[in-house]
Amino acid sequence: MSGPEDVLDERAPPIQVVDLYSAFGDHVIHQDLNLTIPHGDVVGVVGGSGTGKSVLLNTIIGLKRPEGGVVRIFGQDIEHASRRKWTAIERRWGVLFQQGALWSNLTVKENVAAPLIEHTELTAREVSELADLKIALAGLPPGSGALKPSELSGGMIKRAGLARALALDPELLFLDEPTSGLDPISAAAFDELILDLADSLDLTVFMITHDLDSLYTITDQVAVLADKKVVAMAPVRELEKSDHPWIRQYFLGTRGRASAEARTAQAKAPGAP
Repeated sequence: MSGPEDVLDERAPPIQVVDLYSAFGDHVIHQDLNLTIPHGDVVGVVGGSGTGKSVLLNTIIGLKRPEGGVVRIFGQDIEHASRRKWTAIERRWGVLFQQGALWSNLTVKENVAAPLIEHTELTAREVSELADLKIALAGLPPGSGALKPSELSGGMIKRAGLARALALDPELLFLDEPTSGLDPISAAAFDELILDLADSLDLTVFMITHDLDSLYTITDQVAVLADKKVVAMAPVRELEKSDHPWIRQYFLGTRGRASAEARTAQAKAPGAP
C-alpha cells in the first residue's frame, strides 16, 4: 500500500540538475552545471576525458554526494529524500553499468530476478516468469538465463545487464557506455534494441557514450560536458553548427564526418525507411 511518501511529481522532468558543484579535494570536476532531461527523450552525454561524465552519472543516482547544487529525480531532491521516497525513486529507474556489473556467482536469471526479489512482494513463480520475460525482451537467446556471466560474450553481458535494469519496469534508464567493447554489428544491434525499447516502453534514457554512430542513430539530444559544465544540449545536427572548439572537433573532425556521411548514405540507400 502506497502513501504520500511514495508520491513523486509526475509533471516534473525525470532528471533536473541545478548548479551542481563536484570536486575531489581541490580538484573541481563540475561547477555551475545545469541539466534537464525531458520526459521520453533519449539523451546522449559526451565530453572529453576528465570532464566527469561518470561522476555526473554517479551523482545523479546517488553513488556520489555533490559538494553543492541540487539533483532532482521526478521532482524530488535526492539529497533530502526519505528512505521510503528513495525506494520509490529507485523502483522507477534502471542502470546498465559499463561492464554489466553482474554478480559473477549468480546465473543470468538470478541476476535479473534480484531487483524483483528485493523491491517487490511477488511470488517465486511470478519472479521467475518476469525474469524470463525481461531476458527475452533484452534479446538474449533461449537458455541464456541458466548461464553464469563468465559464460557470456561481451554483447550478451550487455544484454543481461540491460535485462536486469529493466526488471522493475523503470521509466528512467541510465546507460554507461552501452556499446563500449562491442564490434560494429553488435553495437548497431544494441542501438536498435535501445531505440525499440525506448519507443515501446516510453523510456527516458540518459546515456553516456563515445559512440558517434549511437549519437546519430538513437539520440533526441546530446548534452556536451566541457569547461566543468554542460556547454550545449541539442540534437546532433544542431551541434554540428556549434562554434565551441571541442564540439566542432568532436562532431566535425575526421571520425565525426565519417559517421555523419555514413548515416547520410544509409538514409539515401534504396529501400531505406
